[in-house]
Amino acid sequence: MRKFLAVFGTALILSTAVGSVPAGASGASRPSCPRGLLFCEDFERLPAGGPSTVNWGVDTRHGTLTVERARRGNQVLHIHTVDNGRAFLRVDDFAAPGNRFYGRMRLRVDAFPTAPDWAHFTLVEATGTGSAEVVRPVGGQYAPTVPGTFWGVGADGGPTGDWTNWRESAPVAEDTWQCFEWKMDAADNGVAVWIDGVANPELTASTSDHGGNDVPFVLPTVDTVKIGWQLYQGGTTPDEFDLWIDDIALSSKRLGC
Repeated sequence: MRKFLAVFGTALILSTAVGSVPAGASGASRPSCPRGLLFCEDFERLPAGGPSTVNWGVDTRHGTLTVERARRGNQVLHIHTVDNGRAFLRVDDFAAPGNRFYGRMRLRVDAFPTAPDWAHFTLVEATGTGSAEVVRPVGGQYAPTVPGTFWGVGADGGPTGDWTNWRESAPVAEDTWQCFEWKMDAADNGVAVWIDGVANPELTASTSDHGGNDVPFVLPTVDTVKIGWQLYQGGTTPDEFDLWIDDIALSSKRLGC
């Protein structure tokens, strides 16, 4: 269900009033793309409209990516999908020293799914060689038993199976800008997450501590990172999803918000 070939395309929608991106939890000025990062995209140098760059690819199905200007003048990436569609910015030929890296993005999601039961969504996905695991450091799930929608580290496609270790202590926040950071480290097959600069120790995974079965969790040697949105079940409420992403960076050091 999760395996597919990348389909490159362009977005069709342009909007100019999506709100402003905050300076971050610290109130510091918005970061640019300094040298030395493994990957960086702040969308400021791109023309408005469908993606026009050789620095990253596009992977879509029933979804679009659009570069547009927010109210304060900065440019952001608008992601739109229908039902269980997907729309990802795709970083190929990625390589991190020692297979250890940090990621960061600023994110605003208009609305999260409230149907069907156990609706599962992904915003960041990492794949590579040496392990069949599809690692999802930023994603979540609607849990009808609570009820509520919560963040959770997850994986699929490998020996540990399909799992999203959502936590009630990490509820999603709709229609507000947040800063998400994540770390992936092959030393202990570890995944860690920060939200608005605050560590969320419950949103972690390691070789023996994860949401799957008792099979050891092993990170791939990451060569592809996808950032955007995918929902895996059909018949969703709402039936369309919109989110905005800015200040994407992948680095060998934590960048902070």
